[in-house]
Amino acid sequence: MLNQKLQLKLSQKLSPQQIQLMKLIQLTTAELEQKITNEIEENPALEKGSESLENDGNEYEEDIGEGDVNVDEYLSDETESYDQNYYSNQEESTNFQTKESISFHQFLDNQSKNLILADLEKPICEFLIGSIDESGYLRREIEDIIDDLAFTQNIVADNTQVLSVLKKIQDLDPPGVGARSLQECLLIQLKRKNNEKESIINSINLIENEFELFSKKKFSRITEKLNLSEEDLKLVVEEISKLNPKPGGSITSEFSNNTIVPDFILSIEDGNFTVELNKRNSPELRLSNSYKNILEGYKNDPKKTKSQNQTVQFLKQKLDSAKWFIEAIEQRHQTLFQTINAIVNFQKEYFLTGEEKNLKPMILKDIAEIINMDISTVSRVANSKYIDTPYGIKLLKSYFSEGMKNSEGDEISTIEIKKILKEIVNEENKNKPLSDIELSDKLSKKGYKVARRTVSKYREQLDISVARLRKEL
Repeated sequence: MLNQKLQLKLSQKLSPQQIQLMKLIQLTTAELEQKITNEIEENPALEKGSESLENDGNEYEEDIGEGDVNVDEYLSDETESYDQNYYSNQEESTNFQTKESISFHQFLDNQSKNLILADLEKPICEFLIGSIDESGYLRREIEDIIDDLAFTQNIVADNTQVLSVLKKIQDLDPPGVGARSLQECLLIQLKRKNNEKESIINSINLIENEFELFSKKKFSRITEKLNLSEEDLKLVVEEISKLNPKPGGSITSEFSNNTIVPDFILSIEDGNFTVELNKRNSPELRLSNSYKNILEGYKNDPKKTKSQNQTVQFLKQKLDSAKWFIEAIEQRHQTLFQTINAIVNFQKEYFLTGEEKNLKPMILKDIAEIINMDISTVSRVANSKYIDTPYGIKLLKSYFSEGMKNSEGDEISTIEIKKILKEIVNEENKNKPLSDIELSDKLSKKGYKVARRTVSKYREQLDISVARLRKEL
């Protein structure tokens, strides 16, 4: 049955300008540069230049009718400079250059051109190289690859042909590439070495026959099964430890662009510190002079045709978009400047000394309350942003941590506890590594009462293995 009714509803909606601002805040300096480049390409009313735009406080009409466009507000030659205290006046201490590079797969593809392959094998080789992940492994089943070759490439191949091509790929550099498991990866690398060396022969035998025992570090059982002395096993472990479990990792990191552009620059002089935005973070943008001249021409024309009014509306849309973008950039700088100053002042003792023990517990809510902004805004600022300090370039998010009280009742950061935990693990007897309970006891003796489960969590965050896997001969 149809009926009519009234319903009141209260909801919040973000304007396009607010959405644009939120997106800009979470961008890094390098990403912001690319965003500005894209915006200039898409909007001809926006240009890079030495002039900045004055916001005269006028509201711009959204609905434009014929003949009612006020073009005066777009023709102002007055300028308003951004607060230059946001930005670094010093020359950049480091030239952050982006290297021209090739990808890991291009590196393999270039080598594959030197392989002797039949006509049918060439597309198979290309497909296999494309299926290798960044670590250098082929993690797909051969049967799945055969099916994909048939459906996507219209190539009918059998198991023998694909494995034959894969074998040739495994002869490429880096050693171990194209392996389907860690065991196969280690074997490929070992078989490239001098097979006449006894430690190499024993290593191959160990990986081929007792890999599971080796992965669990059950050394006593390995010596019994392979009839090796403790000294021989030490040489075997030493040989295997020299191998690369992720052969693609070194190539990927070598060819990828790992340049870090700091978003903030901290300088300390006579016990006082100042923090500024990286000057690459302060683009100079203005409205296009060409568009201003066009609007000037329309202003002086007393009789405008319908098509001319449509042109003016188009120009206004582009000018509005350019103004919103420039204002969003300025608001982004203000937000970043407020947030980084709040963080640096909160962690003043640390930034003056560089000692991690002086890091105070700090969560997003602490900074949000100081700058009177939402936690999500602080999170966007801290995410993926770096600060250049006298102690190195640090990830801003790394300064945020929870806190707990030590035996003296002082509140300390979990960063300090993790540092001490790492020191204890580094100093332990590797022949008899400490369990999580023993690590908890060690921390308690140093004045940090940390439960075993918490120790386990911190150990995993520090990428420290369990005691059994830390054992050495």
